[in-house]
Amino acid sequence: MAAQALPFLRWSRSASTLRACSSSTATPHRLLSTLRRPAAAARCESGSKAMLKGMDFSELENWVRAQGFRPGQAMMLWKCLYGNNAWAHCHDELVGLNKDFRKMITERADLKALTVKDILTASDGTRKILFSLEDGPVIETVIIPCARGRTTVCVSSQVGCAMNCQFCFTGRMGLRKHLSTAEIVEQAVFARRLFSDEFGAITNVVFMGMGEPFHNIDNVIKASSIMVDDQGLHFSPRKVTVSTSGLVPQLKRFLHESNCSLAVSLNATTDEVRNWIMPINRKYNLNLLLGTLREELCLKKNYRVLFEYVMLSGVNDSMDDAKRLIELVQGIPCKINLISFNPHSGSQFKPTPDEKIIEFRNVLIQGGLTVFVRLSRGDDQMAACGQLGEPGDYQLPLLRVPEKFQVAL
Repeated sequence: MAAQALPFLRWSRSASTLRACSSSTATPHRLLSTLRRPAAAARCESGSKAMLKGMDFSELENWVRAQGFRPGQAMMLWKCLYGNNAWAHCHDELVGLNKDFRKMITERADLKALTVKDILTASDGTRKILFSLEDGPVIETVIIPCARGRTTVCVSSQVGCAMNCQFCFTGRMGLRKHLSTAEIVEQAVFARRLFSDEFGAITNVVFMGMGEPFHNIDNVIKASSIMVDDQGLHFSPRKVTVSTSGLVPQLKRFLHESNCSLAVSLNATTDEVRNWIMPINRKYNLNLLLGTLREELCLKKNYRVLFEYVMLSGVNDSMDDAKRLIELVQGIPCKINLISFNPHSGSQFKPTPDEKIIEFRNVLIQGGLTVFVRLSRGDDQMAACGQLGEPGDYQLPLLRVPEKFQVAL
């Protein structure tokens, strides 16, 4: 897909906030240059500078102390990075800090982990940001505005993905790299920095971009804790949702260590189908996955898991599937999110017709479940669910289609 020019002049973000680091009166051309400046440009040749957005607050406090400064100054720095609508990306934006403290940060730390490569605008207003990493790969982040006053940033946790889900474009890439804590956090920082004036508050974060978040569990738990910090980005834990294809040990760890919300990508009601479209099921099958959730959620109050269910025509969308789904989730506090499959060149599946999705939904509602239907957003810019990434020449193999589904495909 050919990249579009960055629609910079259509943003309403003011120059005073989207300022170039060298000037508060920078022209749009200079602002664009600042956004595209490589994240490593200020890094010293030895590579020994600390990446501040990779630290949680206690680590930042310890680092500040180790540099010979009062720990109290760490909070001022933390708020420059995440609070007070500052979202500092360069040293000149560290407003209000002691001169010597700021000089030390300039010499010994980096503030920026990502570089904006491009921003694509879909016909429905969805934005897809392409970020270049320091070592070359590109990741994608999606900003989804909503008329009801909620704007969601969908962040990536890996370059590519090892899970090889058959309906997912990212899965064609295989796993190229785990993202660092800083590379994950900065996606949310950029979302607020670039689009808060245009869309209002960025209220929600979903870990539903490129990658399997629980395959990068250490950095994902740390990044999500930074996002919900009261003195920092201050997202509500209920509005930060981490999605998984079903890595059971990491799922248990997440429920014990994080207070953020959980989504499980279910997508099938039998092991036969799930083994095919989601190979992780061969290791953690439906009985183990759902049994673990049933046990763990008994220990949590006022907590419901979100089950995501991508509707694939002729594969998982029969009324028998709907009835089985009702039985499968019995005893698990949950909501169901029905998602229309978004076609792409890496898959042979077809989307379920809208009228059949509604019929499927009605069966679930009659069975006592809370059900939502997620509309496709950004699909004309390959920004919708399951469309992120660029597989390139090397792609993971498509799995053999069970004989009973070959006609459907």
